[in-house]
Amino acid sequence: MCGICGVVAMDDVLDPGVRGAIGRMTATLQHRGPDGQGVFSDPVAALGHRRLAIIDREGGAQPISNEDGSYWIVFNGEIYNHRALRARLIARGHVFRTTSDTEAIVHAYEEYGADCVPMLEGMFAFAVYDVRNREVFIARDRLGKKPLFYAQLGGALHFASEIKALRASPAWNPAVDLTELEGYLSLGYFLAPGTIYRHVRTLPPAHWLRLRGGRVEVRRYWDVERFDDHPGAGAALEREIEETLQTCVVDRLESEVPLGAFLSGGIDSGLVVSMMAEALGPGVTTTTVGFGEAAHNEIAAAGLTASRFATRHHTEIIQPALTSVLDAIVDGFDQPFADASAVPTYHVAAMARRHVTVALSGDGGDEAFGGYSFRYVPHALESMARSFVPGAPGRFAAAWLGERWPRSPQMPKALRLGTLLENIARDPAAAYYADLCMVKPHQARRLLGLAPLRDPSASSVYEAVTAPYRRCASASATQRAQYADLNVYLPNDVLVKVDRMTMQHGLEVRCPLLDHRVVELAFRIPAHRKMPRLRPKHLLRQIASRRLPAELARLPKRGFSAPIGEWIAGPCAEQFEADVFLASGAVRSLIDAAHVRKLFDDHRTGRADHAQLLWTVWMLARWGSMASVAPALRAAAVA
Repeated sequence: MCGICGVVAMDDVLDPGVRGAIGRMTATLQHRGPDGQGVFSDPVAALGHRRLAIIDREGGAQPISNEDGSYWIVFNGEIYNHRALRARLIARGHVFRTTSDTEAIVHAYEEYGADCVPMLEGMFAFAVYDVRNREVFIARDRLGKKPLFYAQLGGALHFASEIKALRASPAWNPAVDLTELEGYLSLGYFLAPGTIYRHVRTLPPAHWLRLRGGRVEVRRYWDVERFDDHPGAGAALEREIEETLQTCVVDRLESEVPLGAFLSGGIDSGLVVSMMAEALGPGVTTTTVGFGEAAHNEIAAAGLTASRFATRHHTEIIQPALTSVLDAIVDGFDQPFADASAVPTYHVAAMARRHVTVALSGDGGDEAFGGYSFRYVPHALESMARSFVPGAPGRFAAAWLGERWPRSPQMPKALRLGTLLENIARDPAAAYYADLCMVKPHQARRLLGLAPLRDPSASSVYEAVTAPYRRCASASATQRAQYADLNVYLPNDVLVKVDRMTMQHGLEVRCPLLDHRVVELAFRIPAHRKMPRLRPKHLLRQIASRRLPAELARLPKRGFSAPIGEWIAGPCAEQFEADVFLASGAVRSLIDAAHVRKLFDDHRTGRADHAQLLWTVWMLARWGSMASVAPALRAAAVA
């Protein structure tokens, strides 16, 4: 795992100041690659690389070129089929100088051009500079495990693993995008290709970008294409899933540095650890963190799996001294990010890095195999209920009842009857959007002092969230929700969190459940087999019942959450007030501070639970307090 960046002239040659900044840009990514730095430059382009040495530690330095120096590459990630790809390229006359996976990519691009990208199995973000044609080609992996941002600044295309590298360019001209900010306040994260900055874009997963002749072209190269057509069932289907996952776990065990796993109390990471132990034997290094509150502590459950497979297990209770790490967490994202599970992820990564350099995780099982019961079960029930609602009058009655039904903050949002009734009255895609929003859209607009939209579906955020749901119209309701999660929630929330929090500590994370072979297989399995009688993640639980301690297969999903409500009302209340209400800065001019004060007072006194909404505002304010973003906020406030 590494950090990459670069600048390429859009037309003629690079401004000398921009080209000369490549060293500073690269240095901002040192946390991603503590093992070395390399740069390449010519009059047209400059490439930078920070290295975390995992494979070919002696010969894998970057940037690296093909035999004659006509193609140069910087690469972040791991390619698990690089040996087979290398053999194929050698047979076609290519000459290799190293055994690194990076060199396999640059030769593959030389041979096949853009068609090489679907050949790659792994996680990646890379840029290849074609010296003769003065072009750059950039690609990102299928599901978005590795990040890539780009911007057209000062007559040059800039790109980097993190926004902070772009900020180091003398061409940086920041301005906050208020439309994207509204989306953040609803979702808690930014949707690719958008970012907090008007001119900075995220290259979406499964896309490549080419700069040719001064024009930027972006194309998608992969998607899930088959739904609900797998004929298998029962033990044969479970065996196929298990064997596919086992292959993907073994593929991810290649490493020249210490390797281990994150272990929660759930079945996904437990299955990964069981397969690692099967391949490597006892003594796999595992790590678990938890909080003092029982509802946020999986240490005991994780210990059952650790004991079963005789792992070298390390645990840690996270203390509520949040402010001591908050700046590091906020800085890691470079823009506001409101998924509070970033806090335990930061801590488990810090602990794991003391023992290993590479960790496997169980991320991806929920989206592929129907694990989010709080979303998929209600969505299925709503879909069934709509068939019994008699047309427009029935939908109107359901909406009227839903708006007036008493709310119970103790129940998950998606399981409240009022929410269920409101969603029955909605279009299925609109119901998915409503469930995905951590803060209701009208509440998000209220935070900015804006009136609610008369038609919420007119917003660009609504369109971006619901587009993948509508794209697979022939699939079942739960498959559509899972596919939308795969395209929206997973790459923009889960994988952003995992990458940034682990790379803050120079830790590489590999996700076998997010191998495209596992994902494609999972979406071919009909929803009624993945969730029979609406039992979430049934097939993985069946496999787990044979591999893991019996108690784990029966445990409900708990999630990797943090007690933010208790923090904001208790030990972090003063810091919240200082950051949101007292600190100087343009963030206060963007939000309705009086409204936020009322929400905070109601939350602190127990009159209401506004934990997620307040956390979302706090992360925005904390981000805004960073000196490096002040000019962008001032520009937004003036606009």
